[in-house]
Parts: sequence; structure tokens; C-alpha cells
Amino acid sequence: MSALPRISEAEYEVMKIVWKYAPINTREITEKLLETSSWSPKTIQTLIKRLVNKGVLAYEKESRIFVYTPLVQECDYVGQESKSFLNRFFDGNITAMLSSFIENDRLSESEINDLRNLLSARFHKEEK
Repeated sequence: MSALPRISEAEYEVMKIVWKYAPINTREITEKLLETSSWSPKTIQTLIKRLVNKGVLAYEKESRIFVYTPLVQECDYVGQESKSFLNRFFDGNITAMLSSFIENDRLSESEINDLRNLLSARFHKEEK
């Protein structure tokens, strides 16, 4: 898989809405973002245009309404960004990352138990 375009934090907020509700029109995106942000509708339209220009969003014009769909899957983008974060801050070493979170009390007991369960399930899956 080739590298996906980099998107800003603000563009990512737009994408979260599109991934969740696509196909979705400009007005609907704007309404949903106005619930959680103080951005102006003009700012939101600019972010949408940037995402189209980056090849992350596609649109179809239905009469006078633009309807958007993602060209990048959320799981692919999150996977790329997770790998980038891991490489940038922990030289790709996931054990170092988890150790850092555990040692600095950034993981709750519940999260640690969830990790245990995930690792256990993965281990038992590989045994079969």
C-alpha cells in the first residue's frame, strides 16, 4: 500500500464525520462539526476542499448539493498514523511504547487487562 496523504488535525475531524456518515453533503458535515467546534461554515468548506484536493474525499454534485464519500478507509489511515507515531517516538518498538505508557501510569487497570486479553487471544490463535 502506498503512503496515504497527510492530513491536519482539523482535516481529520472532518474525515471522522465523513467516515461515520458517508455519503454526506456539505450542510450535514457543517451541522455536525458546529456541534463540537467553533469553526465557521467557511472554514469547514475550506477543510473539505483541501481533503478533495489531497485525494482523500470524492464528491458528486446532486443538483446544487455536493455529496462526499471517502477515498481512504479509516482503518488504513489510522494504521498508517499509528505506525508513523510508533516509528517517530519509539523507533518502531511497540514494547517500548507500552512500557512508557505503563510506567507513566497512562494505562488504567482496565486497559492493562484488555491488553492481557488481546495478547492471550492472539497467542492462542497462533497455537492453533
